[in-house]
Amino acid sequence: MLKEFREFAMKGNMMDLAVGIILGAAFGAIVASLVKDVLMPPIGLALGGLDFSNLFVVLKPGAGGAQTYHTVDEAAKAGAVTLNWGLFVNTIINFLIVAVAMFFVVKSLNRLKKKEEAAPAAPPQVEVLLTEIRDLLKQRS
Repeated sequence: MLKEFREFAMKGNMMDLAVGIILGAAFGAIVASLVKDVLMPPIGLALGGLDFSNLFVVLKPGAGGAQTYHTVDEAAKAGAVTLNWGLFVNTIINFLIVAVAMFFVVKSLNRLKKKEEAAPAAPPQVEVLLTEIRDLLKQRS
């Protein structure tokens, strides 16, 4: 059983999948940083200093009974139940960036496949031999 698993794990598709997952995770971290550290600060500044990661609605106050909290972390420490819609907006932006990037990757791959398909295939060897025989017979006649 161990031998079968090793053969399964070493197949080309499985290794490609593993590499894809690792690269996808790294790409996700890059996109998350892009959104959090590069895109959202100017957007927040343009909207009057708004920090999307700390936009939330308190559904149930925490143990101290406070109704307002300045950050999501402060509310979580107090035990408040919050609806973190700002973090959701950040996640949607992350998704859209990844989706656009994957669209361009797939589009590029499809373009390369079309170029490969467009190249004429070499005729089969049998067809070449038959053509040569035909041409030789025409020369004799």
